[in-house]
Amino acid sequence: MLRFLVTRILAALPVLLVLSVVTFAIIQAPPGDYGDYIRSMLINQGGATIEEAEKQADIYREQNGLNEPLPVQYVNWIAGIVTRFDFGHSLYYNKPVGDVVTERLPRTILLALTCHFFASVIGIGMGIVAATRQYSWIDTTFGIISFLGMTVPRFLLALIIIYILAFKLNVQELGSFFSSRYGGAPWSWDKFVNLVEHVWPVVFIATFGGLAYNMRVMRANLLDVLNSQYVETARAKGLSEGAVIMKHAVPNALHPLIAYQGVALPYMLTGEIEVAIVFGLATVGPAIVGSMAVGDVYVTATFVLVLAATLIIGNIIADLLLAAVDPRVRLSGENRE
Repeated sequence: MLRFLVTRILAALPVLLVLSVVTFAIIQAPPGDYGDYIRSMLINQGGATIEEAEKQADIYREQNGLNEPLPVQYVNWIAGIVTRFDFGHSLYYNKPVGDVVTERLPRTILLALTCHFFASVIGIGMGIVAATRQYSWIDTTFGIISFLGMTVPRFLLALIIIYILAFKLNVQELGSFFSSRYGGAPWSWDKFVNLVEHVWPVVFIATFGGLAYNMRVMRANLLDVLNSQYVETARAKGLSEGAVIMKHAVPNALHPLIAYQGVALPYMLTGEIEVAIVFGLATVGPAIVGSMAVGDVYVTATFVLVLAATLIIGNIIADLLLAAVDPRVRLSGENRE
């Protein structure tokens, strides 16, 4: 198993390298850079002439290496990551990119993990209930919920909830994690409740989209397993229907869902990011959009690279979980070693 893990990690490194090249090239493809943003700000807000603004923009490009060829900029960026774990300097935030990532990424991952937990537990539970009550009104209702979760755009749900909260319920301080009185306060139960009051729309929307897939897959897999010979044998031995379902059928129906966990976390991250952009929360999503708007390439490239890394890490974790719950996978891996 250890050899399998090391092999997967080593195989992931070239993938990350290729992703970094593609990401950096795509981000740099549109015309303009942060120097253009500075020139625009000097003209529109500083009252500078076009010549003066262009001169200052050129000076900024020279000082920060923005006038270097694209391959040179990429090599400098990736060399800093490999040799010093330095992701570059954020031109917009005027601080190291690592500080921006450290500030926003933990919040994003925590929200995504929360959404993933609820989506998995609720979705799998709904799938079990729907499969054991096939074609009943419960199965139909859960099917409708699943259909809506997979088809309704998350940003549309976010806009609807913002409209209801702001214009119908007159909720204040949207777009933040805490109310103003809890911003710098130490952690307490009241502060935690205030956090939940602010982030529940993000958790609800991302969970609603994620549970749909879990429910549909669990329902379909469980229906197939319930028709298997070993399930009929378990019933013939006199086991109760609950024991047959939970001890024999459900564990075997979970295998495809465990394999799905490799893409589930990145899926929940993108769902959380999409909703967070609408709500304006200080997470990865608004940082990516804001940095792309002003040409802060190192912030955008680093966040996209980190999100790509979560996909690779998620697949490795899914493989390990599948090997842990399925002896056949574990034994086949040991035989290969």
